Amino acid sequence: MKTETHNILRHWREAVPNDRLAHLIRDTERAFRRALQIRLAEYGVPFGHWSFLRILWESDGLTQKELSVRAGVMEPTTFAAMKAMEAQGYIVRKQLPTNKKNIYVHLTETGRGLKKRLVPMAEDTNHISTRDVSAEDLATTRRVLLTMIDNLAKDELERAELEQAVKDRKKASGRAG
Repeated sequence: MKTETHNILRHWREAVPNDRLAHLIRDTERAFRRALQIRLAEYGVPFGHWSFLRILWESDGLTQKELSVRAGVMEPTTFAAMKAMEAQGYIVRKQLPTNKKNIYVHLTETGRGLKKRLVPMAEDTNHISTRDVSAEDLATTRRVLLTMIDNLAKDELERAELEQAVKDRKKASGRAG
């Protein structure tokens, strides 16, 4: 029986073994996500809730907006997930009496308790993925990926600075004319 992950592997070994690295990284992430999704389903936790739970386990009491930013998703996505997670009893949403604008998200005991069951499954997924990979290769992979992220972060900053400089020049030339 062929699985979705087998199809990804065949694609890379046979169809496009030298395709762009970004695609390989994306497909690796898809395989990780699928492996964890299967495990989370055993507890009835949708994969879409995983990121929010991880964030809240580290920083309980964030606003929905802060959760959106940290999870890298749009606010409507966060709102829908929070509504579902509240119905499942994982979180409660509260407004402060002094600030009716922001909605703060807090884990319930049930939500906090999921950490003991779900984190080991994520760790298991990581262990399975690195089976037969030497410690040296793992260290190199980690170093290379972090360097790639650093390079892309620097590029993003340079582009933002360039964009701001263009805006500033346009603004200045508008005043001069």
